[in-house]
Amino acid sequence: MKIIDSKKLTNLKWLNMFNVSYIDRNGDNKIWQVASRAKEPKCVTGSFAKPDAVVIVPFHKSKEKMVIIKEYRVPLADYEYGFPAGLIDEGETIQEAARRELSEETGLELTRFIKVGPPIFSSAGMTDESVSMVYVECDGEPSKDGNEESEDIEVIFISQKEAAQLCNDSSLKFDAKAWIVLSNFKIPSQSLQLRDTRRDKTNKYKWLITYIF
Repeated sequence: MKIIDSKKLTNLKWLNMFNVSYIDRNGDNKIWQVASRAKEPKCVTGSFAKPDAVVIVPFHKSKEKMVIIKEYRVPLADYEYGFPAGLIDEGETIQEAARRELSEETGLELTRFIKVGPPIFSSAGMTDESVSMVYVECDGEPSKDGNEESEDIEVIFISQKEAAQLCNDSSLKFDAKAWIVLSNFKIPSQSLQLRDTRRDKTNKYKWLITYIF
């Protein structure tokens, strides 16, 4: 398998289509349609190091709950459950983008970075778009002040039990990454709960963060 070159098919602001020429494993010349946010597909340039966007997985310190959003998505003609997310601006770091997007979409303040993941790909059959999963703790009260006119977002705080209930509701539409995280946001085993009762609230919170992430 070998990538040869690409031909741009559209000229849009946020996303474009390309015909990517490649040689398959039998040595035949083929074409693959690719959607990309880059000026040229990453399979041609080899520029895979920096993600296109961030997905923020926030845990609210004061409420001791996970933060998710319910956002209207035009392609779905419905609301989708997921995490705050957005594109990384030119010259912006992953951490800067995560802080900005969390504030804009939820009004919450990012207080600590827990883990920054590498670029990951969720639909490589059609696009080279990649995201970094950024696990954080946050605080404050939700606000819509930073929402754009095209955004209809509700901020939701959920416990482990509530996360399980949402994930088990087949009528809801989920972002794939959010469903995977929330489906693993489980109630700790009884032995861990018993062991944790000897700790104060602060230590309990630190343990819970470690357990989740």
